[in-house]
Amino acid sequence: MLEKLIGESKVLERAIAGEELGMQDGIELMKDDNLYMIGAVADATRQKLVGNKVTFTASSYLNYTNVCAASCQICAFYRKENDNDAYTLTPEQIEGRVSAAKMMGATEMHIVGGFHPKLSLDYYESMMKIIKKNHPELKIKAFTAAEIFFFAKLTKNSVKEVLSRLKNSGLDSLPGGGAELFHTEIREKIARGKCSGQEWLDTMEQAHNLGIKSNATMLYGHIEKPEHIVDHLLKIRNLQKKTGGFLTLIPLKFSLENTELEQKSMLTQECSSIYDLKVIALSRLMLSGFLNNISVYWVADGKKLAQVALSHGGNDLVGTAFSEEVYRAAGKPTNSSLLDLVNLVKEIKREPAQRDTFFNILRTF
Repeated sequence: MLEKLIGESKVLERAIAGEELGMQDGIELMKDDNLYMIGAVADATRQKLVGNKVTFTASSYLNYTNVCAASCQICAFYRKENDNDAYTLTPEQIEGRVSAAKMMGATEMHIVGGFHPKLSLDYYESMMKIIKKNHPELKIKAFTAAEIFFFAKLTKNSVKEVLSRLKNSGLDSLPGGGAELFHTEIREKIARGKCSGQEWLDTMEQAHNLGIKSNATMLYGHIEKPEHIVDHLLKIRNLQKKTGGFLTLIPLKFSLENTELEQKSMLTQECSSIYDLKVIALSRLMLSGFLNNISVYWVADGKKLAQVALSHGGNDLVGTAFSEEVYRAAGKPTNSSLLDLVNLVKEIKREPAQRDTFFNILRTF
């Protein structure tokens, strides 16, 4: 059946055979208009690698501060210290929110924030310790590689020292944020004040070497070209070959509302759903055999498109995203329940399964 679909596409022939795709292969697929064909191959690859389960975790998001020394053109969340709506939570306030999240059924805390220019490493260690002391069963997935790099620079410690101290304080894993797109041509235009793409990768490599697993993200749908998407995926793949430390790739659809790109008319609309599906499918095919979890972020995509993306190579829905604030600042509704995600999966005749942070199945529905 698939052989009839792919026609004369040598790239998809090689993808079906499980061969490793390169830069030109990825660019060819990004420029190919036959989404049905690409999606079908990606979906068949997904089924072969991970089966029909669609996983998700009961996660709660906690943003400890919106104060940020960076001023990313893609962000609607950040504030400066003197802004009226700037905030920074104390470790005790954070623990209170964690307690509330646990009562809602969360098994994982996803903790990220801005690059606060005045917080010490003690603040972050205290945060980890108080959560682990009161909720030892909760997994703490906290601080993007970009945050870790910033902490190291601000406190004049090495990245390894920062990671080691946070791990000793209770950090379990790292989220995948801050990756944006690695290519310098694009990164300089969308991530002003963040670490470079290579610094993000180097930070993740050090985390993996310390036994700290992580997610990886890819922000798309803004001002990139196909080659920038493929470059990003290849760099993720190369590091995964080296460390095996990534748990999943989460392609993140850029949300335009309230961002500098919108205010300066650098971008007037978000990317199409067709583009979203192509990125999911390409992610599956480029990472096949190396990073086999491809997460569909329903918060950014919307639940209906997320269902379609699950038939274009996706096998994970990330999680419930209780209290997510970054996408909310860009105009996206962000709360869901486990039952919502179970029903979303059942509607497309797949098998819903709740997982933990490390993709161990906790229960099926």
